[in-house]
Amino acid sequence: MASKQQLLFPEDRSAERLDCFLAERLPDLSRSQLKKLISTQRVSINGFPVKPGLNLKGGELIDVVLPDPEPVETLPENIPIKILYEDPDLVVIDKEAGMVVHPAAGHSSGTLVNALLNHCGDLAGIGGALRPGIVHRIDKDTSGVLVVAKNDQCHQHLAAQFKKHSVKRRYLALVHGMVPSQRGVIDRPIGRHPIDRKKMSSVARLGKPAVTHWKRLKGFEKDQISLLELTLETGRTHQIRVHLSEMNLPLVGDPVYGNPSRNKMIKDKRLKELVADLGGQALHAAVLGFEHPSTSEYMEFTSELPESFRAILEYLQQKYSLAKTSKC
Repeated sequence: MASKQQLLFPEDRSAERLDCFLAERLPDLSRSQLKKLISTQRVSINGFPVKPGLNLKGGELIDVVLPDPEPVETLPENIPIKILYEDPDLVVIDKEAGMVVHPAAGHSSGTLVNALLNHCGDLAGIGGALRPGIVHRIDKDTSGVLVVAKNDQCHQHLAAQFKKHSVKRRYLALVHGMVPSQRGVIDRPIGRHPIDRKKMSSVARLGKPAVTHWKRLKGFEKDQISLLELTLETGRTHQIRVHLSEMNLPLVGDPVYGNPSRNKMIKDKRLKELVADLGGQALHAAVLGFEHPSTSEYMEFTSELPESFRAILEYLQQKYSLAKTSKC
């Protein structure tokens, strides 16, 4: 059954096009989806259908009828996955870069959930409105540790820990550029990008608080690349990628928030080849720690760097070690 939302355009707000306002207030919908809602008369003001270019002047009460999402059939698939830990309540995965976590439009198969259905067969919430046992996600091209709940009680307990920001999450990242100091904090809200709806940004009107702590581990000045350790205080979509790119420190290899010109500026031929082999951003979820929902025991898991990430780091370390030795 379709759901209905009412949105109020504030009286003290400057005039704005209806479609722009809807894009801000309904960030999960694409521009084309919003256009379809308006064209099929599912958006109205005072009971009358409207046009996308209508200018809102203040005080309008907008009714939006949202159709039920089309169900996506999620089937078990025999996909190899690396299990770090498993018990009747949860399973901890070491995800490879390139694997989508949850089925969505364009990715109905080959996901971590498909693999887990085959492996476990008892994940919570399959077929429901919530993500089936997935408490948190990491991006397709990000590797590393994540935890999946097997039952509703465990799911709720873990979700509460993430909401309280009590879960320990540490990432390793290679970025273009040299950070200005040894450590720092990025505290900038993140929301849907006002123009590109597939991206996130700190200039969004309705951004949510987002805090990232960073620490410089190594700096490779000649190649303008730094190795950072990042600790998440919050967990917004693309948080690390957005925060670093807006510091002019884009992740090496990031296809969305990166700057292609940075890769072209790499003069070292071998280094450029290794970066090209990444296939995505150099970001790895290295540590995940949480309280077990049933035993209250603190558990912590680590994941080694994937081969493509490690190859870049080892090459740079060897290169700079040799350079230091030759100077001596």
